[in-house]
Amino acid sequence: MEYQLASADIARALDVLAGDHERIARALAQVGYPQERRRDHSFATLARIIVGQQVSVAAATSITRRLVDTLDGDLCAESVLKCPDEDLRGAGLSRQKVSYMQSLATAEASGQLSLPSLPELPDDEAVATITAIKGFGEWSAHMYLMFSLGRSDIWPVGDLAVREGFKRIQGLEARPTAGQLKPLGEPYRPYRSALAMLCWRFCTAEPL
Repeated sequence: MEYQLASADIARALDVLAGDHERIARALAQVGYPQERRRDHSFATLARIIVGQQVSVAAATSITRRLVDTLDGDLCAESVLKCPDEDLRGAGLSRQKVSYMQSLATAEASGQLSLPSLPELPDDEAVATITAIKGFGEWSAHMYLMFSLGRSDIWPVGDLAVREGFKRIQGLEARPTAGQLKPLGEPYRPYRSALAMLCWRFCTAEPL
C-alpha cells in the first residue's frame, strides 16, 4: 500500500475534516497543520520502538547509539541474535528489553514477521502481526503503522496526548478514556491518523 501520511496527505485529510467539523477547523486555525513524521519501514525502526519504551527521548537516543555501536553498526535481526545477552545489557537495555529485542529478531528470522509483506496487509492484520511479538502492544503497532507504513486511518486511543488533545479540541470537560475515545473517532474515518496528529500538535504547539 502507498504511504498516505506525507505532509500533503495530512493537510488534505484535515481540510476535509475541517469542512465537516467546525471544531477541527478552529483547531487548525489555532495551531496549523502537523508535519509528516516518516520513519523507515525496517527491523531497526521496530527495534527503536522497544528501546524507547518507558524512557525519555534523550535516553532512548543514547541507548540506541550504544546498541548500534555494539552491533558494529548493523541493527538487524541477525546481529541481535548473534550478540551475547551481556553485550546487549551493556548497551543499556534492561533484561526485559533484551528479551523483547531477541523475540523481535527471532520473529523476523523465522518468518513469523515478514517485513516485505507487512505493507500489503490490512490495518487490523498488520496490527495483529506486530502485537503477536513479545514486547509490542497496540500503541507500538499503531505508531509503526502510522509513521513507517503511512496508514491514514489509525486511531491510537491508547495514547494519552491524543486523548488530551481530543478533549481540548472538542471542548470536553474530562479527558476520555481509551474505551470512550474509540467510538468518538468514528465520525472522522477515514482520516483518523491525521486527526491524531492534530491532537498531538494541539497539546504542544504555540498558537499561530
